[in-house]
Amino acid sequence: MLNGVENALNRISNFMLFGFKTKMSSKEFLEREIMRWKGSPERVMQIKGQLYYQNEHDILTRKRTMIGEDGKLQVIENLPNNRLIDNQYAKMVNQKANYLLGQPFAIDGKNERYIALLKQIFHKKFMKTLKNSGKAALNQGIAWLYPYYTKDGGFSFRLFPGYEILPIWEDSEHTRLSGAVRLYEVSGYDGIKPTIIEKVEVFDRQGIHCYILDGNVLIPDLTLKEQDCAYVMAGNKPLNWTKIPLIPLKCNEQEIPLIKRVKSLQDGINVMLSDFENHMQEDARNTILVLKNYDGTNLGEFRKNLAAFGAVKVRYDGETKGGVETLEIKVNADNYKSILEIFKKALIENAMGYDAKDDRLSGNPNQMNIQSMYSDIDLDANEMETEFQAAFEEILWFVNAHLANTGQGSFENEEVTIIFNRDMLMDEGQVIENIKNSVGILSKATLVAQHPWVDDVDAELTKIKEEELAEAGRQQGYNPFEQPPQGKGGDVNEG
Repeated sequence: MLNGVENALNRISNFMLFGFKTKMSSKEFLEREIMRWKGSPERVMQIKGQLYYQNEHDILTRKRTMIGEDGKLQVIENLPNNRLIDNQYAKMVNQKANYLLGQPFAIDGKNERYIALLKQIFHKKFMKTLKNSGKAALNQGIAWLYPYYTKDGGFSFRLFPGYEILPIWEDSEHTRLSGAVRLYEVSGYDGIKPTIIEKVEVFDRQGIHCYILDGNVLIPDLTLKEQDCAYVMAGNKPLNWTKIPLIPLKCNEQEIPLIKRVKSLQDGINVMLSDFENHMQEDARNTILVLKNYDGTNLGEFRKNLAAFGAVKVRYDGETKGGVETLEIKVNADNYKSILEIFKKALIENAMGYDAKDDRLSGNPNQMNIQSMYSDIDLDANEMETEFQAAFEEILWFVNAHLANTGQGSFENEEVTIIFNRDMLMDEGQVIENIKNSVGILSKATLVAQHPWVDDVDAELTKIKEEELAEAGRQQGYNPFEQPPQGKGGDVNEG
């Protein structure tokens, strides 16, 4: 029933059950694992991180409540209930992803042909995918790159969010995959009624096995053809990688999403802003009113007259004096402002980001002040870069396999270094002065690489060499850009 995946599932189930005997079949085991993971706190937090990034915060479902006669909270509908969002969390995600991955990375190696081939694969589209994977890793703790071939035969990478992938790890350090399950939703129809279909893909070394999750039961997906569930198609023949083609990109070793560190602070910011507007809107028409000798039947009638006419009738005759008074609650804006500043500063510190409006940037900031402001985000970027460098070893394995399989060369043992260019503010004048003071101490290539105006070091060194040759020629009375002298009739002289 599982179309060739039975042996793989047996290996996976035996590994995950740690040798305990069970009467479950491999299919039952997989169904139970999917249902356990589907509603697990880890996956819920991954989804929550993505929702918060997209401005879907818990404050949007908030209700105003009061203590009822039985002492329990009751929802009250006739009070202002603003739901304001100041998305500092999304700002931190963008800031951290762009700090490490916003600039194109450099590729360094000795084999020039290999470097040229890598640059063709790691093009601008890949750079965009990598930056998006950094945001996904921050939102969900882990993201996944899937190497595949496009319909026109091009080699590319696709991003899978962390909440779609249930990894089956071979080791406790989460470095080697023995298999994986992808759960995702697609829109479809049940007759003429729109519905959401949950699809499941099981990844193993034999290929991809496609199913539909009907409740908590897996059924084969008969709507797909063989080529739709193959890693690679060579003509009409499906081919497989010798590794599971899923590459984990982690934001930290523990795979902890950023939202888990700052969610309470982000919620606090939203609540303070919403409460402040609520209190500002609680005016005389919907706040506490004190009635004296009201000339009406009940409070409902009083509220209706106040809302409709902006006026009420009171009894005022002889010794009976009527009137309407309010219990005024003063809203101290400075208190809200102070609490918001505390929350925002705490969120930035816990997210290990930086405040672009930091006092250290006022006046005449120097490089030491800038580096001090960037210290937290730099430390966190170091950990994220370590994880991404490890991921690039897996990426390069698939790239090398692609180059070998397509006859472009074998580069399995070639050494290459990926250099991330961090997007950091700097005092350019001070950096350039330090470079000038280092002339004669460091090589020209090192100095050029550190210059803030240089993007391509090799191209800049080539330009410098051409200018030096041209200057040397001019000093000797020879212009290297002139055509060489020719003989009579335009023929080049021999001899």
